[in-house]
This record gives sequence, structure tokens and C-alpha cells, in this order.
Amino acid sequence: MSTTSRALDGRTVRGLDAALAGTALTPEDPSYEDVRAVFNAMVTARPAVIARCATPDDIATALAFATDHDLEVAVRAGGHSVSGASLVDGGLVVDLRPMRDVGVDAGRRTVTVGGGATWADLDAATQPYHLATTGGRVSTTGVAGLTLGGGSGWLERRFGLSCDNLLAVELVTADGRQVHVDEKSTPELFWALHGGGGNFGVATSLTFALHPLPEFCIALLVWPAEQGRAVSRLYRDLLDGAPEAVGGGVIYHTAKADDPVPPELVDTLCCAVLVTYTGPIGELREFIAPLRAAEPWGEFVSEVPYAEFQRMLDDPPGQRNYWSDENLRELPDEALDRFCARAGEMPVPSASQQLLFPWGGAISRGRAWPGFDRGAAWAVHPFGVYPDPADDARVRAWSRGLCADVRPWGTGDAYLNFIGDEGHDRVVAGFGERNYRRLAELKGRYDPDDVFHRWHDIRPLTTA
Repeated sequence: MSTTSRALDGRTVRGLDAALAGTALTPEDPSYEDVRAVFNAMVTARPAVIARCATPDDIATALAFATDHDLEVAVRAGGHSVSGASLVDGGLVVDLRPMRDVGVDAGRRTVTVGGGATWADLDAATQPYHLATTGGRVSTTGVAGLTLGGGSGWLERRFGLSCDNLLAVELVTADGRQVHVDEKSTPELFWALHGGGGNFGVATSLTFALHPLPEFCIALLVWPAEQGRAVSRLYRDLLDGAPEAVGGGVIYHTAKADDPVPPELVDTLCCAVLVTYTGPIGELREFIAPLRAAEPWGEFVSEVPYAEFQRMLDDPPGQRNYWSDENLRELPDEALDRFCARAGEMPVPSASQQLLFPWGGAISRGRAWPGFDRGAAWAVHPFGVYPDPADDARVRAWSRGLCADVRPWGTGDAYLNFIGDEGHDRVVAGFGERNYRRLAELKGRYDPDDVFHRWHDIRPLTTA
């Protein structure tokens, strides 16, 4: 597939529009700018055509149009890809957002969602049944993109990654075929869709296993950044042997006026511990007792419906985003000290965060899907979110410096949903060389022309 695009006349695009149950937009359409916008304001690509697909047949039609007119293809669901995989300059975007139906089978504990659904759609549908599956860490992320790339979220230590709960996918391949993918019918492709991203086709429907979640509660405890080292060590030690019901992490961030902090901490760098708990609040209070003994300057402990908690963490779109990830096999004092020391380089005030997540629990018991090393104990995640382009160089330096600081204790791989474009070698490392070759062979069967290459490209073995 060419990465250059020919100019399209209005008549040609009107023909596509007429062929779709959805609509086709060009830069001349009044709604184009709103439809084009994605979460990361650093991504400014302007597609020649946005095909708002309402059916799998629409997707096949859009892909055929792209082939006929030599247009590079991007696929969009939630639009949260930090690398800009949801857009393509001068090409065609397969926009799945019209396809966001959700169906819950409470008896079988499953949920099926359209390819354009967000986690807000899924969680709102499952919450009345007190059922859930692992989603992202905000509600506006697309279900398909997060899951196909692995699917890290607050419930992962209890229920595994999103992909661990994926039961079936309806897929439109590069040549327009509609394929049902499950473990029995297409086991190799089923394996690839559990972490291999959007490299193999467009997911029009995904079915997940659900888990009972009758109780969910959180604790947020906040200290000035100067106390971060002591707090982080306490948290690390507390997580040693912690129940799988415990999630959360250490978060360096700018305190906001509506955070549970005194006025003197607002707009300053703080160190917080967020503890999520899939159980009774009394057990959560018992677990966090050592943290409360460290005298946080602010705290919030409450039961909260899981779907509501996910919405509480939503950041508004339109800010600049630069993220990365380093997975660690261990977290000795020196690594933790380096983590804490680098936080002072974050832009403050901003929505940026420097995060330390515990892996383990159900993640470590997960199947050998493609993706990061399930034996990793921790993830270090610089999450740059800020409004001013003048901070670009600073945020990149902070993010790269943090990852370099802790790399001596790293596993050598990465959770690819957490990173932008860091080069092809990083993609191979994210999967591991053996898994990458297996994925590349499969890519050669399902997408030999590498149509789907915008998300951490797996190069077809025929062209590698």
C-alpha cells in the first residue's frame, strides 16, 4: 500500500458516500474538523476522506475505495492512540464510531460491543448487572484499540488484561472478507488479536467475558512531592504479597483545586497513592492503614460504582500527549529513588503524570499471548499531557530520561499501547523476537500489502 495519496475530486467521494450506509466526509464538509479531531493535539494529520462506517459492508467498501485510489488507511475507534494511528495525512480513515452498540448477556456473563464503542459504552451497560471486565484507565478510550493492543486497566490484577477476557472478534480483513475469529475456528488469528493490535484487520465486534463486581472502592492519598521517596517505598513494600483485589499505583501529578488537598498544595507537584479495590471498603481501609499512618496531607476513601470511577478520571481532549513505558522485573531502592528524582522535570502545572503501576496477580497467570513479558513486576509510565507546544522538548526529555533511569532493572520489552513511535526495534522488543516473527508470518497471510500499518507496524514477512 502506498503511503502517498492522490487528490480526490468531489464526484469521486460522492460516489463513496452513496455506496455507504454511513457517510463519507472531506475537508470541505462543515463537520469535518469535529469528526477529524483526536485526543492528542500533537496529531494534526488531515485525511482526504473520513468514511464513517455503519456496517461491516461499509468497511469493506471503504477499504476497496482506498485500494482503488491508492490511499493510505487508518482505523479509528476511540481516537486515543498517542502515536496518531487513528489518522493519516491525505489518506482514508475508517471511522468506526457509528458502530457502538452494546449487548449484555448477564446469564452467560458476556458482553458484545461494536468496533466503535468506548469503555464508557461498555461499562454503562454492564454496571446495572454488577458485572465488569478490565477496561482502560479512562472511559473515553476505544474498546477495540485498547483490547487488540493488550488492554491494561485498573482491574487487571484481579481479572487480567482486556485481551485475556476477549472471547471472539468479527473482523474485516484488508481484502474485504468478513471473518469470525475465536479460539476454535481460527486459533492462530485469535492468538494474534490478543496483543497484536490492528495489524490484521478492522474489528467490527468484540465479545468479552464478564466478572461479578458487586463492590468497588478507591482510596486516594496525597503528599507533597518531597515526601515521595518515603511514600513510594512504603507503597512498594505494601504491594509485596498484596491481594489481587488491589490495583492502583503511585502517581506524581499536579494537584488541582478539586483534589482532596489543602490550598497550599494546589498547582504544585504532589505524590499520590491511588488504591483501587474490588471488594468491601472495610478491607480497603485495613489495607491502606500503613499509608494513612504516614500522614497524608489529603485523602479520599469511598465506595464508588466502577463505571463512575472510570468517568472521574477522564481528561479533556485537545491537549498535547507524549507517553512511554518501561517494564521492570524488580524495583530495588535505587530504581525507586531514580523514579522519584525524575518527577521534578515534569511540567507543572499540567495534567501530566508520572506513574508506577504494579503488574502481577492475574496478569502473571495470563496465557502466552503476544505482548509484554507477563513476569514483569512493575510498569513505569511517563504520561505527558500539557497544552503548550513550547514544552514539547522538555516533556520528551523527561519521558526518555525516566525510562533510561530505570532501564537497568527492565525486562527489555514494553506495553505497546503506552508508547508512541519509538522505532521499529522497540516494536519488535515489545512483542519479543519469536512472537514478532510468528505475527509477521500471519500478517503475510492476512495483510500482505501492509494496509494496516498505522499502529506499531508488524511488517509482513514477505516484505520484511
